[in-house]
Amino acid sequence: MPSVTIDREDCISCGVCWTTCAEFFEENPEDGFSQVVEQYRTGGNPGQGEAPDDLEECVQDAADRC
Repeated sequence: MPSVTIDREDCISCGVCWTTCAEFFEENPEDGFSQVVEQYRTGGNPGQGEAPDDLEECVQDAADRC
């Protein structure tokens, strides 16, 4: 499982990640920034997670478009 880190301080909330891979990324309703869906977070940190193998391509595509 690849490790994922979102730089939430530099996030511009463009929505590319959560529209490209909604199974893994979502918009935080409180601040509007991207976050990892709770199911895949590590350490309770909304900006860090582990992508399962079946979502690896989707997550990489979202990262490449960011």
